[in-house]
Amino acid sequence: MSRISDLQKNLFGGTTSNARQFGMIATLVAIVLLFQIWTGGLTLTSGNLIAVVSQYSYILILAIGMLMVIVAGHIDLSVGSVAAFTGIVVAKTMQEHSLPWPLGILLGLLVGAAIGAWQGFWVAYVGVPAFIVTLAGMLLFRGGNQYIGNADTVPVPVGFRDIGAGFLPEVGPDTGYNNLTLLLGLVACAGVVWREWRARQTRRVMHADAAPVWVTGIRLVVMVGVIVFATLRFAGGRIGTSFPISGIILIALVLAYSYYTRNTIGGRHIYAVGGNSRAAELSGVKLRRVNFLVMMNMSVLAALAGMIFVARSAASGPQDGLSWELDAIAAVFIGGAAVSGGLGTISGSIVGGLVMALLNNGLQLEGVGSDMVQIIKGLVLLLAVAFDVYSKSQGRFSIIGTLMRPFRQNETSTPVDPPNPASDPDKAPVAG
Repeated sequence: MSRISDLQKNLFGGTTSNARQFGMIATLVAIVLLFQIWTGGLTLTSGNLIAVVSQYSYILILAIGMLMVIVAGHIDLSVGSVAAFTGIVVAKTMQEHSLPWPLGILLGLLVGAAIGAWQGFWVAYVGVPAFIVTLAGMLLFRGGNQYIGNADTVPVPVGFRDIGAGFLPEVGPDTGYNNLTLLLGLVACAGVVWREWRARQTRRVMHADAAPVWVTGIRLVVMVGVIVFATLRFAGGRIGTSFPISGIILIALVLAYSYYTRNTIGGRHIYAVGGNSRAAELSGVKLRRVNFLVMMNMSVLAALAGMIFVARSAASGPQDGLSWELDAIAAVFIGGAAVSGGLGTISGSIVGGLVMALLNNGLQLEGVGSDMVQIIKGLVLLLAVAFDVYSKSQGRFSIIGTLMRPFRQNETSTPVDPPNPASDPDKAPVAG
C-alpha cells in the first residue's frame, strides 16, 4: 500500500476511533481558520477563545445529553425551559432562605432529576411519545419559571457565580502564563499520547493491522500541536482570566460520558435501543429503564446548564433558556448523529456545538445583526446536511458518512436478498 493510501485510510477516515476523532478536529480547525481570516485575526485571540468557552459551555453540556436522547430514538424540546425553571428555583431559594451555594447546586441537580423522572415516566412507562411529553414540559416549566420569579430577575451569591464566570486561579511561580492551565494542557497532551499507544498495543495483542508508525506520528504531532496552541492561548489571557471553570466541568462530562457510551453495557444498550428497539428487547435490553434513564439524564444536564448560565449572568431571568433546545439539537445532528437514532458520538456532538458556537461568534465579530445570524445559522445547518445526503446518494465523499464509517464496519457485509412475498409475513428483517 502506498504512503498516500496509508495517509488517507488511517489519518482521514480510517476505522479506528482515533482517526474518526482526528477527522472531526480537522474539520473544526478548517472552520476556525476561515473565520480567523475573515475577522482579521480576532477569532484566535486569547480573549475571544476564553469568551467562546465561557459563553457556549452550557450549550455543549446540553448537546451531551441530547446526543443520548437522539441516539435512543427520541427528542427533548423542554431542555431550555427545564434549565430556566431550575435556575429560578435555585436563585430564589438561595436569596430567600440563605441556602449556601454548594447546597444550591445540589438542589438544582435534584430538581433536574425530579423533572427528568416525571418526563421519563410518561415516555417509558405510559408510552407517550417523547416529542409530546417534552413539548408539554417546555410549556409547563417555562410558565413555572415566570410564575416563581414573577417575570423578574433574581440575583445569585458571589460564590455560586464561580461555576459560570470563574477561571482557574493563579498558583505557583510567575511564568507569564496561568500555571494551572499549562498543567491542564500538559495532561491533555500526555493523555493523547497514552491513548494512541494503548490503541496500538491493543491492536497488536489482537493481531490486527495497525496504522504505520509514521502516520501515527503525524497524527500525534497535529493533535498535540493543536492542544499546545490552545493551551498557550488560554493560559496567556489578560490577568485574572484563564481556562473557565465551566470549561473544566464540560471536559469532565465529555470524558465521563464518552467512556460510558463506548465502554459500558448501559451505554451500548442506548445504541441498541435506537438502532432497533424490538431486536434490543428480544436480546434482553430493558427498554423502559433505558428510556427512563435517558430522559432523566437529559433533565439533570439541563439543570446543570441552567445553573452555569445563571452563574455567568449573575442572576436568573424570565428569558433564560429560550431556543437552547434548538442549538443542542443542531449540534448533535451536525456532529453526525442519525435522525432515526442508533448512531452518534459525544465527541461529534461537541464538535458540532463548537461549529455553531464559532459560527455565531465569528458573525458577531463582523458586526452581523442577530436576525441575520439566525438566518445564516439555519441555512448553514440545512445546506450542510443536504449536501452530505446528496453526496452519499451520488456515491461521493461524505463528511458525515466518513465520520460514521467506523460504526458501519460492524455491520454485516453480506448482501441481503429482497423479501420473498411467499415467506412468512410475521418474519421481519432485523437491522444489523
